[in-house]
Amino acid sequence: MASQIKLEIVTPDRVVLSEEVDYVGVPGVMGQFGVLKNHIPYLAALSIGTLYYKKGSETKYVFVSGGFAEVNGDTITILAESAERAEEIDVERAKKAKERAEKRLQQQKEDIDFARAKAALQRALVRLQTRHRAGL
Repeated sequence: MASQIKLEIVTPDRVVLSEEVDYVGVPGVMGQFGVLKNHIPYLAALSIGTLYYKKGSETKYVFVSGGFAEVNGDTITILAESAERAEEIDVERAKKAKERAEKRLQQQKEDIDFARAKAALQRALVRLQTRHRAGL
């Protein structure tokens, strides 16, 4: 279809997605932004969040954690530290990670890396939220 844009989501381990889509909503560090075909060239840092894309009447969701989004021509490339399609997210693993992070944050020890624990908690919560948004 002539009005579509190529969406590629890549992590250091694998190609998560490579599809022609109508619209992409991306969680940038400066806020959510949208991309359609013929978007101006753009480079943005990603936050931990839920990327979504529309293809026809379908909306699909992907968890992303860190990295960059590059819009160039009729392609948007997501280079993420980690990314999982909603249907790939292991709910039990995410719940356990959430519990571990919450326990670490409740500890009053000096050797706890609170920034790391907060990031782990955010990743776990966003994974669960991504599954929920997808209706899974």
